[in-house]
Amino acid sequence: MVENQKAMPQPEMRRIRRIHFVGIGGVGMCGIAEVLLNLGYQVSGSDLKESPVTDRLKSFGAQIFIGHRAENAAEADVLVVSSAVNTSNPEVATALERRIPVVPRAEMLAELMRYRHGIAVAGTHGKTTTTSLIASVFAAGGLDPTFVIGGRLNAAGTNAQLGTSRYLIAEADESDASFLHLQPLVAVVTNIDEDHMATYDGDFNKLKKTFVEFLHNLPFYGLAVVCLDDPVVREILPSVKRPTVTYGFSEDADVRAINVRQEGMQTFFTVLRPDREPLDVSVNMPGNHNVLNSLATICIASDEGVSDEAIVEGLSRFAGVGRRFQVYGQLPVEGGDVMLVDDYGHHPTEVAAVIKAVRGGWPERRLVMVYQPHRYSRTRDLYDDFVNVLADANVLLLMEVYPAGEEPIPGADSRKLCNSIRQRGQLDPIYIERGVDLAPIVKPLLRAGDILLCQGAGDIGGLAPKLLASPLFAVAKGKSK
Repeated sequence: MVENQKAMPQPEMRRIRRIHFVGIGGVGMCGIAEVLLNLGYQVSGSDLKESPVTDRLKSFGAQIFIGHRAENAAEADVLVVSSAVNTSNPEVATALERRIPVVPRAEMLAELMRYRHGIAVAGTHGKTTTTSLIASVFAAGGLDPTFVIGGRLNAAGTNAQLGTSRYLIAEADESDASFLHLQPLVAVVTNIDEDHMATYDGDFNKLKKTFVEFLHNLPFYGLAVVCLDDPVVREILPSVKRPTVTYGFSEDADVRAINVRQEGMQTFFTVLRPDREPLDVSVNMPGNHNVLNSLATICIASDEGVSDEAIVEGLSRFAGVGRRFQVYGQLPVEGGDVMLVDDYGHHPTEVAAVIKAVRGGWPERRLVMVYQPHRYSRTRDLYDDFVNVLADANVLLLMEVYPAGEEPIPGADSRKLCNSIRQRGQLDPIYIERGVDLAPIVKPLLRAGDILLCQGAGDIGGLAPKLLASPLFAVAKGKSK
């Protein structure tokens, strides 16, 4: 075990006592707010509605306002905003008028990281799981890190926690290029894919250059940990002028995985590292993509001196992250049960990885999939990729696109997706209009032994618990006794 590191001085923001978050219930905002509360700052925040997240923050002493009004920010010394909040917001407008600083959430996260040993995890896919795995392994190694994650860490029951050591582990968000605010000592890039292209003026080269710039925010003595299996990461690697460790299945990776074996939810593999004995590990998550997330974790933990025993323990005991292949339970149907899974994947690459994990862990089972595309712009930009990957389900129900504030784009809707998938001749998708009760539609489609996957980044996140609580399945349960 590594001895617990002496905590670095806590950030002291002079003249700042009260910090107000506009949209405090957002997944990227609430974690930072929780850490600041635990550091002793006065925290207030506004959101459009109450939620378990705002209730949790309120229990820690935050003042929560429902609705956005100018007076909510009247006593604040600084406002923290996400990229979804603009200057027309009455709280932001008032702050600007009164010359109260208005900072993006990433700038506040950077301030928290300033006096700590920062580890920032970037990449189009896998950020949340990788960040969570690093936190889990560091905790197993006795390092008690502070972490800020874009999803609920199941073991901790939260997406943020204030630790006693010098380590701060956080996601680095490329969606609005705000990760350039961060200046960590260690940076991970899991992969680089086309997403959030409006931020980069539709220019993929600009996105790639921004990732290089992010890695160059490391000091000359820092460490870049990057996935060599990703072709775009491999492409930019010659441009990265910082110490680098690579990982992947590739034979030329510094740290690589061999002998991968999946048994249901559990994945086993052996890790090869330079000048170290092979390490046999397992994780309670399916899929090669989670092997890669684990390899990134092993790179960092090994470099920071975490023992192999703690690495194995931290990975094997990892309880997962909310909405990342989260198994909600079994739905009773005639003749048996259906495994109900909820997942956040909203990009074709993520959807493909989850489908591959299902096929690898449960090859004999049918995959019944309820999918909700997220954003019209993403559906338009990646339309053909969505058609190709969604056609791999055995049964597909397509909910209407979750707009996330966007206006509809002609031809970038779920009805059109259904038609395009149907034309391939493999599958006859079912189109689901917004607001429809899905339980009566889904139930007749299910057979004993199926896997029912509810996937997407929009309000489909509430579907799995609704199905589990549906009286329709309660009736089925009664009959199955």
